[in-house]
Amino acid sequence: MSAADELLAAARTALERYVDVVVDADGALSFVHSGVPCAVQAVQLAEGLVVLSTTCVLAWDLEPDPRVSELVARLGSQVQFGGLGLVQLERTADVTLRYAFPAAGLQPEPLATLLLLVVSGASRARTELREELGLSLPT
Repeated sequence: MSAADELLAAARTALERYVDVVVDADGALSFVHSGVPCAVQAVQLAEGLVVLSTTCVLAWDLEPDPRVSELVARLGSQVQFGGLGLVQLERTADVTLRYAFPAAGLQPEPLATLLLLVVSGASRARTELREELGLSLPT
């Protein structure tokens, strides 16, 4: 088992205490936290440096609007762990939160705490996004 696989297994163990985790075909973990779909992947960047990468999708298929850009920038400054991004496509925009961190050696409890801090921040940002833009997003 590779170091990345071991780290994903540890992340799965840590998360399963709080959310239902699905292991995707490529080994990535996916789950939903307060209506926010999230994915966790592990990658070895260099010998001894394995990171977990967390991506949460806060909103998708939004109509491009300057208010969305301003709100994402404001909410992004309030997120402690990760960065909010606005992905503008031709006719729509998606809002994501991404966070990557070296996690090798973390015990399940601290690992779970860190992952939950990340996804809780995504959930709070999504709630504010939904409320301020008057969006009807699934919960």
